Formats: sequence, C-alpha cells, structure tokens
Amino acid sequence: MPRGARIDSADAVHHIMARGIERKQIFDVDADRDHFLHRLGDILLDTGTTCFAWSLMPNHFHLLCRMGREPISTVMRRLLTGYAVWYNRSRDRHGHLFQNRFKSILCQADAYLLRLVRYIHLNPLRAGLARDMDELDMYPYSGHGTLMGLMNHSWQETAEVLRLFGNRPASARRAYRIFMNEGIQQGRERDLAGGGLIRSAGGWEAIKRHREEGNYQRSDERILGDAGFVTQVLAHSKETIRKSDALRSAGVDLNQIASRVSDLMGISIEDVWAAGKQQHIVNARSLLCFWAVRELGVSMAGLGRTMGLSLPAISKSVVRGREIAESNGFRLIGS
Repeated sequence: MPRGARIDSADAVHHIMARGIERKQIFDVDADRDHFLHRLGDILLDTGTTCFAWSLMPNHFHLLCRMGREPISTVMRRLLTGYAVWYNRSRDRHGHLFQNRFKSILCQADAYLLRLVRYIHLNPLRAGLARDMDELDMYPYSGHGTLMGLMNHSWQETAEVLRLFGNRPASARRAYRIFMNEGIQQGRERDLAGGGLIRSAGGWEAIKRHREEGNYQRSDERILGDAGFVTQVLAHSKETIRKSDALRSAGVDLNQIASRVSDLMGISIEDVWAAGKQQHIVNARSLLCFWAVRELGVSMAGLGRTMGLSLPAISKSVVRGREIAESNGFRLIGS
C-alpha cells in the first residue's frame, strides 16, 4: 500500500516555505521573480486560496495562506513543479530546483496571524535586501508594499489584514507600519522561527504519522497555537485516520474500489484500470482516484506509480472524481 496522503483542512492557515536544493538560488533575476508571482497569482485565484503575506528571498520563499477548494499539497505541487519546469527550460537546465518537499506549519490565525504577517514581511529587511522601512515599502517582492497600498497584487488579501488595525484604510496602514517598526525593535521572535516555523517539516502528513505512532504532544512543532488549538488539530487528524483505518480493516483496497467503480459506472473492472481517453474510462478512473486518495488515504504519488499517471494527472483526476461522486450521489460504502 502506498504511503498515506497528507491530511488537510479547508480554511486552515499555513505558513509555507520552500528552499532551493543545497540552499542554492531559485531566483536569479527579476524576470524569475515576476514569472513566479504571475504563476502564484493564477494558482491562488484558481484554487480559491487566500494569501495574507509573502516574500521572495534569493534561495527560498515564504507564504501565509488560508486554504480554499484545494489542499495545500495540490496548490504547492502546481506552484513548485510549474516554476521548476519553466526555470529549467529557460536555462537548458536539468534536475531538481527545490530542496525536498515544502515545509509548512498549521497556524492558529486569530492568535498569530498579525505576527506571522510581520515575520514574513520583515524577511527582506533582515536579509539586507531592503535597508530600512522606506526601502521595504517599495520592495517589489514582498507583500508589505501591497498592504501599504504602494503595490498592486489583486490575489493578495489586504482588507482582512488591515481591518485588524482599523476601519479606515489610511489609519489602518499607519497602524500597520508602526506594528512593523515595533517588530524591528523587538528583533527576531524565536517562538515563531527557531522552534516553530523554520524547523517545522511535513505539515499535516507528519501530524498524522506522529498520531499513528502514539505521539500526541501538544507542543508539536508543526502546529503554531495554544494547547486547545493543537488538541483540536490532532483530534481532527485522529478522526481522519480512523476512517481510513476502518476501511482497510473492512478489506477495502484499490481493487475493492475498482470493483465498486465498475458496478456504479456499468463498465468492466478491466476498463476501470485501462489507459485511454474515452470519456467513460476517464470518468471511472477519476472516481477511483478520488476515493483512493480522499477515503482510503493513498498518496497521490503512490497512486500515480500504480496507475502509470503523473502527479498533475492524478490531482486533476481527484478533483474530477469528487465532482462525479457528488453530482451522482455515489458513495464508496453504502447505497
């Protein structure tokens, strides 16, 4: 059985970071950064993902996002794979661009949102890419300028952040800038960096793995929040694990799912597994992908190897399969 999929949740807020392989640069010139931002904006709008803060550094980037219609793994796969392919082609380069998988931490938004916005937006200043707040205001590769009303990125959520500083945009921006200056004077906030954001790896999937191993520490580095919030997250993780475990205990595997799809779609099991572009085969395979990933907990990478499909193809099939299941009232177990 392929390894379990990352657990995710709609409306969850994640601090995400991806770094270049061997800490090498992923942005060489402004054209790279501009292309990345264009791609990021398209993906955020397409997936209904909200971005509160972001910054591009020479060898890594930060995002603070609330997930929408698609899980974090799908959003980041599209972003990282798409940019890496473009970057390599533009340089006749081959090989990996990013170091391993992206890192993420689930955040308690009401307690940490503003501090995280500040933490991310101060990165260029702390790295010497901007010398002071005046230069940071005009730095084009951070979300700070957009919050200040000096840059325009339609995909960045500014109103929700500014409302936390006041009802009027002008006074809210002044208060936000004071808040940023206070962050400079305070120095690095170690509870956001050293033990939480920078070293946290694996996101939801790691939470699931620790939960399966019986490790329920409320100080889990992959979650930023108070004890109640962490407990709630782990409870959600446990509930999801129980569902997939129950299916496996009942003997449900990929072959059982294929058989169920065969019955519902009125085609042979051979056709469910067959490669082809005929619509009935595409629909059947999509339904199989959806149930395998979302119900049984099979990873997209593992399922892709089993079915001979790429990760983007599996991702699209899962979305299509969900639509087929919902529109027809199909259930994996039951009538």
